[in-house]
Amino acid sequence: MRELEAMATDVATLLVERGDTVSVTESSAGGLVSASLLAVPGASRYFLGGGVVYTHQARVALLDLSEGLPDGMRASTEAYAQLCASTMQAKLSSTWGLAETGASGPTGNRYGDDAGHSCIAVVGPVPASATIETRSADREANMWAFTRAAIELLAHCLREASGR
Repeated sequence: MRELEAMATDVATLLVERGDTVSVTESSAGGLVSASLLAVPGASRYFLGGGVVYTHQARVALLDLSEGLPDGMRASTEAYAQLCASTMQAKLSSTWGLAETGASGPTGNRYGDDAGHSCIAVVGPVPASATIETRSADREANMWAFTRAAIELLAHCLREASGR
């Protein structure tokens, strides 16, 4: 747990200083993004909730996103990550929404992305998105890399919103 807490301490501090809240949607990180935010004592001041949206069934149940996505959109893209982040943000009325979607490995996903591919999005006062390519088939290492990238992107947005 110490590694999780260390990863999110700066984000937690910024969220508390700003009086902001966050909600999370993640898939290939498997819950590590949420776990890192929750590992910091006092997480109830900023973490409103979220979900691991790993299957179509979870996408429908947790995000109310039916069979079809908007025209031309598919999972494991920055646009899809933005949709997931904004949907959870709206459902929980959080200041920020954070989403991660990708392929942790050891093989790629059904959309043609190789293992080690992840798209991350932050929505809120300062939106941002990024694509991560680790070029690794190591599932656990990818899950940690995706988590670090998601937390770092949120930290970047929080710092920018705070004028830092």
